[in-house]
Amino acid sequence: MTQTIGILGGTGPAGRGLAVRLATAGYNVVLGSRDAQRAEDTASGLAARGSGVISGGTNEQAAAGDVVIVATPWDSAVATVKDVKATLTGKVVISMVNALVKQGRELVPLFPPRGSMAAELQAVVPDAHVTGAYHHLPAADMENLDSGIEADVVVVGDNAEARRVTAEITNAMTGLRAVEAGSLALAGAVESFTAVCISINIRHKAHTYVRLAGLPS
Repeated sequence: MTQTIGILGGTGPAGRGLAVRLATAGYNVVLGSRDAQRAEDTASGLAARGSGVISGGTNEQAAAGDVVIVATPWDSAVATVKDVKATLTGKVVISMVNALVKQGRELVPLFPPRGSMAAELQAVVPDAHVTGAYHHLPAADMENLDSGIEADVVVVGDNAEARRVTAEITNAMTGLRAVEAGSLALAGAVESFTAVCISINIRHKAHTYVRLAGLPS
């Protein structure tokens, strides 16, 4: 049976890019939003090329997916996850949330009390299996299936099976390779490096992404 992946806060650029690649890989995707109509309108405008179907709905409907991705802005992520906490019990929840603020022409990282946004979300849903992934991907290149992106996705999490599921989903998407790094303790370093990536993009008017050399094929 085809898996359904819900994306909380899925109407933004990051959520749209993932939805297109996931549906092209054969997953059904539910874009969640506080505004269900906005989610439905966003879903209808996305052009995937595979067998997966992209639909829009509420965050509650997205949280009902087999796997759930959190793509909300950092300052609403905890509240959004808390609202659907009961639905996430036992599920793999993938956080792509970065706590960043703009200073001049740069973005700089904020460090939440538990060290990362992934850890903050794990504390909210202790009965779910939170992983971190997709932090360093350029949204525009993700949504454009002809962009030629060849990016590595660093995956962190305390639960080995949840990391495996996250990696499997990632590797199914064209142009992405999952690289398991380790536990959720590394999430702060992974999230904060996003500030470097985006600041480079701003300075050089580019769409950069991470590629790790030296790994065994």
